[in-house]
Amino acid sequence: MKPGKRNLITDVAGLRVGNASDDGVKTGATVLVGDAPFVAGVHIMGGAPGTREAALLEADKLVQEVDALVLSGGSAFGLDAGSGVADALRAAGRGFDVGGQKVPIVPGAILFDLLNGGDKEWVENPYKALGRQALAAASEAFELGSAGAGCGATVDGLKGGLGSASLILENGITVGALVAVNALGAVTMGDGPEFWAAPWEMGGEYGGLGLGAHDPMDEPRPEARMGENTTIAIVATDAALTQAQATRLATAAHDGMARAIHPSHTPFDGDLVFAAATGAKDLPDPVWDPLRLGHAAATCLARAIARGVHAATPAKGDVLPCWRDRLR
Repeated sequence: MKPGKRNLITDVAGLRVGNASDDGVKTGATVLVGDAPFVAGVHIMGGAPGTREAALLEADKLVQEVDALVLSGGSAFGLDAGSGVADALRAAGRGFDVGGQKVPIVPGAILFDLLNGGDKEWVENPYKALGRQALAAASEAFELGSAGAGCGATVDGLKGGLGSASLILENGITVGALVAVNALGAVTMGDGPEFWAAPWEMGGEYGGLGLGAHDPMDEPRPEARMGENTTIAIVATDAALTQAQATRLATAAHDGMARAIHPSHTPFDGDLVFAAATGAKDLPDPVWDPLRLGHAAATCLARAIARGVHAATPAKGDVLPCWRDRLR
């Protein structure tokens, strides 16, 4: 396996990502949109999720495809980003047809970034506009770090961020991950700059520092960050998957979160993974390729988490330092 050309989730052909940020509020939204509707699934392992239309992604539900997926800051306020995306898609003539009316299917998830030093005294909820802006910015190339849904994200002791990574499997299938990292747990080891995801790094994509000194039995301090967390992600592939298979892909991808965040999936995180499948390529081996896809998705997600924190940049009013400050 090797990374794709961009080492981004958009190495999956037909997918684009857009970011919109408000640096004053220290928040933002990120949209994954397809050139055409795509199969999607979801798996939630955190104890405090915030979602929009997640129930639609269950395998027994009527709608099997979605038009876009949204990751947003803002806690419950951020769910409105999906409304902005849906409005813009409807205006473009996209959506599930119901008697001639187009209803865009736009599931989403939010993270909590309301205590990160930004100005949250808005008169009008800003997230609907951020959703529209993110969709309008959708492209194959997009910014990592302090951008989009990762603009105001934090982890234990550091700024979080928006990350992405990709892999091309030996069978020609592409897998990618997109994540807004806002975890209660730590992404780096001890007091050093080394990442928990170091064993899965490719090409020095997050510093090439290897493993650092750490105590795997260090106890978390949830009382310091209770209720301020959640890592939300999307994994995607160009393989043809059913909705049930997409859900299994999302489930397997959670292994990557556990590799990169110590600890993950706590009762105070809303950790969630969406999966998207464009269906462009049939699986060469329908029996064993789903296993390979799950392994690749977990690997991509671990790398994307480290890349998001590695790429974070400082801004006025930050309450936590960036990863790069640990190198000084």
